[in-house]
Amino acid sequence: MTVPPSSVLEFPAMLHGPIDAILRAVRVQGRSWAQEYLATGAFSQPRQMRQVRPDEVLIVHSGAEFDFLPRSYWRIHLLAEAFESLTEGISEEIHPRIEQAFESFCLSTPWGTLYHTVAPPPPRSAQFMARRFAALLRFWDALQESRYAFWFDRKYTLAELVSDIYRVTMGAWCSESAITVREHLVLTVERMSRSTQEDCMEAVLRAMSFLLAEDTGFKHREALSDPGFLREHLAALSPRDFEDISSAYPYTVSIQLADWDRALGMP
Repeated sequence: MTVPPSSVLEFPAMLHGPIDAILRAVRVQGRSWAQEYLATGAFSQPRQMRQVRPDEVLIVHSGAEFDFLPRSYWRIHLLAEAFESLTEGISEEIHPRIEQAFESFCLSTPWGTLYHTVAPPPPRSAQFMARRFAALLRFWDALQESRYAFWFDRKYTLAELVSDIYRVTMGAWCSESAITVREHLVLTVERMSRSTQEDCMEAVLRAMSFLLAEDTGFKHREALSDPGFLREHLAALSPRDFEDISSAYPYTVSIQLADWDRALGMP
């Protein structure tokens, strides 16, 4: 079921409320979605939807949980619980198929798209991230009216949120300056969606350069800053491991650099 873009932003009502109530509702909905998929091969929107008011802040990351009292907020990050209950009691053989189908369904909705771009689940390949970014651009007009809590001490516009999370990724795919975040994301999607393995390699190398310049915690910076070392080690990754960093998603790239940094310190 594809949900057309709309200037009126509606999210599942289950994502609004105190934490415990949201967790219960989302887990129930996850199991309901699983049974629906097994019966029909598709997913449908939750029956109860709620309009997001312009003055409401959407919490999109656990790090923004600034109030642990049982108060009602939009907590988009708790949609993760649906993924946990989606595969409960279902044969492992079906897991990949139902998870991929559920992501496609989510990317047809503004709320599912927001979740998948703020906290993208694996795989985070160039192919998958291009699809997620393209979905975000599709719902941009509706989503940009809201404000987002990503860290507890700041409220973001949509452009600020995307820039905070994906500045390194967008810079790795296209170095254009003096353009808006939305325009930068459009260019990133265009280049990422038609990228070759070599294109991905170059983007990951640029992302690694950015991250090494910003993070002073690496112990073997000289070796990690050597393009020859990085190319050799990237080429030695398994296809699956390379795919997971091929989008230049900062988190996975940082994890890979940290793994090499530890290995360099081993006798």
